[in-house]
Amino acid sequence: MQTVKFFGTDGIRGTYGNYPMTEEFMTRLGYAVGTVLGHDADAINEQPIVIIGRDTRQSGPGLQQALTRGLTATGAIVWDLGILPTPGVAFLTQEHQATAGVVISASHNPAEQNGIKFFSRQGTKLSLEQELEIESILDATALENVPAMDESKVFDRLDLQADYLRDLLESQHELNLNGKRILVDCSNGAAYHLAPRALEVLGADVVPINIDSSGDTINKNAGSERARSKPAELSAIMQEKGADLAIAFDGDADRVIFLDELGRLIDGDHMLAILADYLHAKDLLLGDTLVTTVMANGALKTYAQNQGFKLKTTPVGDKYVTEALQQILDDTRELGKIGLGGEQSGHIILLDQTHQTGDGLRTMTFVLAVVMHSDEQSLAKLADRIEKYPQLVASCDVAQKIPLAELKALSARLETLSDDLPGLVEMNSRYSGTENKYRLMLETDTRHTAHDLGKIAWEICALVQAETGTPAGSKIEVLNVADGGLIPKP
Repeated sequence: MQTVKFFGTDGIRGTYGNYPMTEEFMTRLGYAVGTVLGHDADAINEQPIVIIGRDTRQSGPGLQQALTRGLTATGAIVWDLGILPTPGVAFLTQEHQATAGVVISASHNPAEQNGIKFFSRQGTKLSLEQELEIESILDATALENVPAMDESKVFDRLDLQADYLRDLLESQHELNLNGKRILVDCSNGAAYHLAPRALEVLGADVVPINIDSSGDTINKNAGSERARSKPAELSAIMQEKGADLAIAFDGDADRVIFLDELGRLIDGDHMLAILADYLHAKDLLLGDTLVTTVMANGALKTYAQNQGFKLKTTPVGDKYVTEALQQILDDTRELGKIGLGGEQSGHIILLDQTHQTGDGLRTMTFVLAVVMHSDEQSLAKLADRIEKYPQLVASCDVAQKIPLAELKALSARLETLSDDLPGLVEMNSRYSGTENKYRLMLETDTRHTAHDLGKIAWEICALVQAETGTPAGSKIEVLNVADGGLIPKP
């Protein structure tokens, strides 16, 4: 089976200025994408139209211009959507039947990094076959053979952002947030304008923070990942501002995290349980099934059994969750229901005929609707229904991704793990699909504490870094998934 060279599990990413995240690469990539997708458009006698959105990163406009040069060289029309959340691009691609949608963003990664991902006209990610064909043409294309950008084929379509906002509001047209004071952290990213605006239209008293669109502060001490690692910081701001709830997005707004009325972290596992319970009770849960990954807290399985709906797990990655949801839709043909799936990170997919990808803003409106429909209108009360098991996710930088099976010290240590953790319920050891990082998930029953797990996670990450030739002192983070916050080095 052929494998891709540049595409990861979520497009192509890297540090701006370093190959492949350069203008030269983007121009050739645009030409390759325009050629491949242009063939698809020609097959149905259409003019290829590619819509492009981006987050606030300073490198975004230059990379977009380079990509546009390559696209127009193949005859494609380009619609520029400006700064827009990733799910907004996916929705508008399908809504306006564009040939493809493109997002220039590195999601929750630091400002110096950037990335690119593509959506089909159905609002889904490209197939492996398309990615392989794109890479083949990319490798065969020389920069000097790509003509200058044809500006007659480029159109400003900022007006389409209103279509995305309208769809968000119509999905919960009865939602009224009058009387709710909501703190919203936009991570200085793509949601900096639309998220506060959506909440205002819904009647909330909005306190927006981290809405700098200059690009050099995206995700810097802000957003959903910061909320997960340091929830006390956001809780303190929430208390200072007198807010009832806090909501935090990542840089491209496909993830969202809440803090409840008590300032406690409400992550993807909590939201999936709350939404699944609500949709199940309303007979609106597609296939009566919740889809999540192997990284989900084991308490979700227990909760699903107790509440009477099914739970399906997939490998790590939102594309696998989406594929599972689409398969359930194909098998059941239950139109009018919502396919629900996602990850702990707050990447939640509420799938129907016009929404095929994770959307932080759409998730926000759905969760708020469930809260407002509940008897006590309390997110804390809803979250208390699921009691998470001790669980952590450790992440460490690695210099190179040597196959894990070849790391002898790691393999030996993992074999003895149950000796130290007799209550071990789940372990997942893998490399990140988008970054040079190793990740370890540990989950146990209640006979162990998060700090018991943390000690072992720090030890294992140090082993991995040593065996991969990673410089001593390189970054290691151990996240307490159950309660939020980082576990310090013992």
